[in-house]
Amino acid sequence: MSLGIGDVLVQLLNGLSYSSFLFLVAAGLSVIFGVTRIINLAHGSFYMLGAYLAVSLTTLFPPTVIGFWGGIVCAALVIGLVGVLVETLVLRRIYEAPELVQLLATFGILLVIQNVTLKIWGTEELFAPRAPGLTGSLRLFGRSFPEYHLVLILMGPVVLGLLWLLSYRTRWGVLIRAATQDRDMVGALGVNDRVLFQVVFFLGTMLAAFAGALRIPVDTINLQMDLSVLTETFVVVVVGGMGSVLGAYLAALLIGLLHAFGIMIFPKITLVLMSLVMAVVLVFRPYGLLGKPEGAARKGILAIELPIKPGSLSFNVFWLGVLVVLLVAPMVVGSYLQTVLIEILILALYAASLHFVLGIGGLPSLGHAAYFGLGAYAVALATSLLGVPTLTSLTIAAFAAVVAAAIFGWFCIRLSGIYLAMLTLAFAQIMWSIALQWVDLTGGDNGILGLYRSPAFASITAYYYLVLSICFIAVLIMRHLVFAPFGYALRAARDSVLRTEALGIDVRLHRWIALIISGGFGGLAGGLQALQKGGAFPDGLSVSQSIDALVVILIGGVQTLVGPIVGAAAYFGVKTEIMRYLGDSWQLVLGLTIILLVVLFPQGIAGFVKQRAAR
Repeated sequence: MSLGIGDVLVQLLNGLSYSSFLFLVAAGLSVIFGVTRIINLAHGSFYMLGAYLAVSLTTLFPPTVIGFWGGIVCAALVIGLVGVLVETLVLRRIYEAPELVQLLATFGILLVIQNVTLKIWGTEELFAPRAPGLTGSLRLFGRSFPEYHLVLILMGPVVLGLLWLLSYRTRWGVLIRAATQDRDMVGALGVNDRVLFQVVFFLGTMLAAFAGALRIPVDTINLQMDLSVLTETFVVVVVGGMGSVLGAYLAALLIGLLHAFGIMIFPKITLVLMSLVMAVVLVFRPYGLLGKPEGAARKGILAIELPIKPGSLSFNVFWLGVLVVLLVAPMVVGSYLQTVLIEILILALYAASLHFVLGIGGLPSLGHAAYFGLGAYAVALATSLLGVPTLTSLTIAAFAAVVAAAIFGWFCIRLSGIYLAMLTLAFAQIMWSIALQWVDLTGGDNGILGLYRSPAFASITAYYYLVLSICFIAVLIMRHLVFAPFGYALRAARDSVLRTEALGIDVRLHRWIALIISGGFGGLAGGLQALQKGGAFPDGLSVSQSIDALVVILIGGVQTLVGPIVGAAAYFGVKTEIMRYLGDSWQLVLGLTIILLVVLFPQGIAGFVKQRAAR
């Protein structure tokens, strides 16, 4: 493919325009994380709110230059105030909580904002008016380039310069930089950290809303834009280095240009490029381009945990009773409830596999869906192409996930904290991109349909007992490993790597094996789900699939072995009932429920019960 000077120049400008947009969103997230240390999943929601509000204001205001840009600025300022409200009502109460608990709270905020947006603006896509005075195009070597995109290109450096002036020429900037380095020391010097956090959150959410408002003449506005921009923003922030605004700008330039030229040169791997860049950078630069190792001021991913002990006699009797109830359930309930129980059991196995590395090993993962989805596709391909029986296909699913976990885990064990979580996300996104674009093998968006179980497991009752048996055995194996020397070594490394290594324990090897075991059981859960649904789809590899497992664990309780089981039953049951009776309001109710649980019961349902029983 031959490219002319005009083609190259236009793609270069497109890349710079896209880079500025990414930087505006990422700069806000970077500023917020640098000071508050919150992994804000709701950041994309503020971007979406800015876009929706800007469409309404620019339509309401006079169709002039002042009216258009006044609507853009007003939208950013109003959403900035919404961010302050969210920080005051919710996030301020959980600053001392572990990062994963904060992550769950921001996920609840995301659900609430998405449903509120739906109620106000509806489900239809919105179209914004063109920017007055910038509706034409420039001719560059025979190619056209929109004038408005030149404004977007300039916005990135302008905002970067303003942030630099704020950071190095104002008192607030000095305090923000100091809090980024050592938040506790800033508080000890008498600085009102509440006001500081409000200012930082206002600035971060305003930048996200400003980016969303600037995009309205370019893109259609819809309810999916929050999650779509969130993944890209996290990639930029992590590649640049968490908390580094300049690093975010450099990362945005790198990713924007690769995206622009990748479309021209490698159109079939465009979706893979961004995640591939993040994976490569984190492998060779574990803290991003300009990032620094996590200092002592950063909270851990998990709170310090009391030693896990084997259950008491009454505890074991209770769960034995639960098992008996599950065994006799098909005799007294119909096929619908059996299907519900199958879904809960599969979700519990999937969450338990993640809990094995998260709660026991202290290894956060935002990409556990890679193994779940890979297991689903392995079963689908083995069943549809090779015609293998059900048990054999499930074995293949577990083996495929084990191999993938061994490869991915070899790179992941070198990192920790949020950087480890983002590297796992990068691997999952690469797998998702392959599943979406390798249409000949995976079916693309349509997935692989028409899976059939072996005759022995064709009925819903027979398959229910198969799922129950596999989940019961898998959970028992993981529980046995937790109380074996291997599990004690994992927990020791989670609490203190240096002391564990001083005892002669190979921490990396133990963590690598834990990731392999976790991946194998995650793939097994994905295989069971594919046979239950009758197909495998790219959604099984998506970010939302990984977040579901995290939500289940955090609702149930990270610091309990039964947390994934309790969380799966609560999450699936509540979500199903809400969707049945409340229709499109289920996100609002579920989001508010999650926020209340985080604020009132940060230890989770099972953790709260355990705590009360101990008292």
